Amino acid sequence: MRDADPDAVFVQLDNIDHAGHSYGAASQQYLDAIHGADAQVGQMVAAVKARPSYGSEDWLIMITADHGHTDPGGHGGSTLQERQTFMIAVGSALAAGSVRHDVKMPDVAVSALAHLGVALDPAWGLDGRPVQQPTPDDFDSLRGRLQSRVDETGIPASILGFTHTPPAGWSVDNSAMGTGGVTEWRGWSFTTDEFWTQAQRDQNRECNVRARGVFAVADGDEWSDKSLTGSFDSTLVSPAYPVTGGRPATLAYTTYYRQESPQKGEVLVSYDGAAPVGVKTYTADVPSRTETVTLQVPAGASSVRVRFRYTGGNNWYWVIDDVRISQS
Repeated sequence: MRDADPDAVFVQLDNIDHAGHSYGAASQQYLDAIHGADAQVGQMVAAVKARPSYGSEDWLIMITADHGHTDPGGHGGSTLQERQTFMIAVGSALAAGSVRHDVKMPDVAVSALAHLGVALDPAWGLDGRPVQQPTPDDFDSLRGRLQSRVDETGIPASILGFTHTPPAGWSVDNSAMGTGGVTEWRGWSFTTDEFWTQAQRDQNRECNVRARGVFAVADGDEWSDKSLTGSFDSTLVSPAYPVTGGRPATLAYTTYYRQESPQKGEVLVSYDGAAPVGVKTYTADVPSRTETVTLQVPAGASSVRVRFRYTGGNNWYWVIDDVRISQS
């Protein structure tokens, strides 16, 4: 890295993993292995900075771990301690000293590709987003409002991770919602991976790989874990987005949907306050992905409002994030 001319370098430091398996993550040996890797990273960064042409080069350095470890040792399960990891990154397009909540493991590969000038083709279906191109949405503004657990006992009390207060312009219609149930999940909630995935293990919540930061979730399964009456019937309502009548528009959002009958997810739109019309229905599993729906905007319309209605009971869940309307 100091004397050659590589475009990209991948280095795997495996001693921490060995120490975790042999001695556990709560051991002195594990801590010693971390210190050893830290020293090795320091040597590599020093080699990069010692390059004669370093001043005219543009380097992106990313450091991550592919998984965590349990305190006794080992990994491969669904606990947060095994799944949780980090990215430490430095580069010309990144704010020094900043702390981000929108970065996930799939972002490593696409960040490297973007830095090398490789155009990311949506047809590739990559789950990651370049860390150099943050795209906060309305839900991310709620981080300062997140609360600690109320009824959920499996989530550490120190974690702030849910609110029922929607962002500015958004609302939640719970007029048909049943009563009781688990407080955190009564109607649409706004939450984080750290909080939601610990509500219940081994139900694939960790597969919500495309949502970022704070996202919206309707979780009939968790809501039903406490005495209740009625069914889950809640609608997440967007602000009124401006549109030009007579021209098609594109509704885009990130979704993750797990189905169990009689559950149903519906996407409805209304123009200028008219009656909502369905444009998408979910009655089968949908992996975490970006959904796009073409809207035929009526002539004369000037605004569109989107509704996400989840109905069901002790079934599964629906995640929504990054809702956007665009017109070409």
